[in-house]
Amino acid sequence: MLEHRSSHALPRYRVGAIWMLVAAGAVAPAQAQSSAWSGVAALGSQLVDRGVAITPPGPILQGAGTWSLPEGWSVGASASAQLRTPRRIVETLAQVARSWSLSSDWQVQSNLLYYHYPRHGQARTYDRTELGVGWIYRDVLTLGLSATHLNDYGGQRPRGAADVGLRWPVARQLSITASAGVAQELVPPRGSDYDRRNHYYYGHLGLTWTEGPWRVDLAHIMSNRDKLRFQPDVSPWVATVSWAF
Repeated sequence: MLEHRSSHALPRYRVGAIWMLVAAGAVAPAQAQSSAWSGVAALGSQLVDRGVAITPPGPILQGAGTWSLPEGWSVGASASAQLRTPRRIVETLAQVARSWSLSSDWQVQSNLLYYHYPRHGQARTYDRTELGVGWIYRDVLTLGLSATHLNDYGGQRPRGAADVGLRWPVARQLSITASAGVAQELVPPRGSDYDRRNHYYYGHLGLTWTEGPWRVDLAHIMSNRDKLRFQPDVSPWVATVSWAF
């Protein structure tokens, strides 16, 4: 597994989503000497993305892989399935990223992501393409900006989001994590439109424990977003156990 310089503090803390582990591989090539494959397997309690529940609470099986080049390019993909129904893929993601070292302390990463949801239910509304850029200070602070376009929801201009993430070590293997962000609604709530002010705030407080290839994340989720009728509730606590290889 490549060195995860930013694996604990990414531009967007997607709680319970293996994306945060895949994206970490996109920053590491700045220090790698040759192309390399890396992967992650994880078990989470729920997928939560920017304060929005992607799945109902319950065990989620996840897998991801990344191919990284020493020039800073990387390609990654991941898939997540509900453990109670393993054949039902709830989310797939593909990413192309480029990272640069600005100094010994700062790195910048740009990425293009494609999200795909099963062709059933209302989740398919959120199939989307996203362009983002993030600035990483050591392994402590991240800042991120992104613009998102929904692929199947016509008449929508790109929607923006901004995020900040923090990881503070408190022991050799234990860190406190936190994040905060603001995002424009991808789909306007019933009775509103995109010409009106339409955004919400979200964040988390949590703990991360790491030991070799193992990592455990526990996060308390906060969001003032109004839940849409067809979406599941966000659990106040989300946990993920992952193994990198």
